[in-house]
Amino acid sequence: MEFRLKPVAFSALPGWTEDDPTAILGAMASCRDHIAGKKPYRTGSLGIAAAELLPALAAAAEAAPADAGQARAYFEQWFQPFLIERTDGQQGFVTAYYEPEVEVQAEPDEAFRFPFYLRPDDLVEVDDGNRPPGLDPYFAFARLREGRVEEYPDRKAIEQGLLEGRGLEIAYARSRVDVFFIHVQGAARLLYPDGTSRRITYAAKTGHRFSPIGKLLIERGEIDAATVSMASIRDWLARHPEQVDDVLWHNRSFIFFRDAPVEDLHFGPVAAAKVPIVAGRSLAVDRLIHTFATPFFIRSESLTHLDGGRPLARTMLALDTGSAIVGPARGDIFTGSGDVAGSLAGNVRNAADFYIFVPRSIAARFGHGEG
Repeated sequence: MEFRLKPVAFSALPGWTEDDPTAILGAMASCRDHIAGKKPYRTGSLGIAAAELLPALAAAAEAAPADAGQARAYFEQWFQPFLIERTDGQQGFVTAYYEPEVEVQAEPDEAFRFPFYLRPDDLVEVDDGNRPPGLDPYFAFARLREGRVEEYPDRKAIEQGLLEGRGLEIAYARSRVDVFFIHVQGAARLLYPDGTSRRITYAAKTGHRFSPIGKLLIERGEIDAATVSMASIRDWLARHPEQVDDVLWHNRSFIFFRDAPVEDLHFGPVAAAKVPIVAGRSLAVDRLIHTFATPFFIRSESLTHLDGGRPLARTMLALDTGSAIVGPARGDIFTGSGDVAGSLAGNVRNAADFYIFVPRSIAARFGHGEG
């Protein structure tokens, strides 16, 4: 998908003067710590390197704004906004995701039978160096068996018992559908009978392409494309239990998890950028194009239910990614944890304008800055 960057002034961002971006400054400081102390983020094809973000991220760590105006002043000092313009004339597009909470047990019984799995030891990463002939170039993971790299078995095979007996079960849920949608979200808070909780997040996947079951149900004439949502899909599955396996197995991709402890439960889970994400302010982006820790400003005239009836206009931080998040102006907003956050996320499918904040020190590479 072709696109270009158009420099704009902060004063031209619709809704900028009403936004309070204070909430992401702490996440930016955490990103600085990760880049400097652990590992720089991969540079997306747009070309903003993690090292080029560091001075602004360090300034965020030192900033202690007393109000929203001072927080906006920080961004105005350190960044130059650019509108991401698709050359096909289409607007960008946002969806949303959340961290589900689900009741689980450590051991299975008649009610709790559907496991979340750790990453198997025979699942290996694949690149051009070890990809065998005939394996789809899309696959980033595969199975290593008897010294040979091959396609990993899919969702159907795993749910029919492929991994049983290997000690990979994290916990067991009541519903296969709940487990499936947690795979889609990529993270969850597990709630145990004794009142304790455990956070898990994405660790790896089988490598198969993500195939949306909502699209399948639309193509079959089961759900109206104009009203499709996570809630409508769940409702259809609840009314057609005899078809659940067939529909879920259409999505061959299967997700494996790891523990993602976060001491403060007010924070979101640790996602792809390896720092806790922030409800309402974290954005999943196409990591092949964009670099984690890059700020964005998202404006959607039609997305109003997240801000009490007002059009969405928020500064956000690129902290996550997803297999369905493809393109320069495509984002997935993290709405928080639990059922309320799920209700907010389930109805987000909106056109939006994407403004990327480029550090002023390198803005000249992308065009003449303004403001």
